[in-house]
Amino acid sequence: MISKLLDRLSEYLAHRKGLLPILGLLMILVNLLIQFIFPGGFLATTNLFLHVGLIAAIFGLMLAWAL
Repeated sequence: MISKLLDRLSEYLAHRKGLLPILGLLMILVNLLIQFIFPGGFLATTNLFLHVGLIAAIFGLMLAWAL
């Protein structure tokens, strides 16, 4: 079941190599906006979108290079 999901996901991302890095960069920009809109909120203090966006962008670059 998981192998079929990974197979379909890799087939989908093979044709869209820049999707994950762009989503990661968008999440990093959302984090920047959150810092100004909600300066004391949970998302601003933990920088959640920054960390998840960075991981998604790096993973997307590595995956694009491998495919």
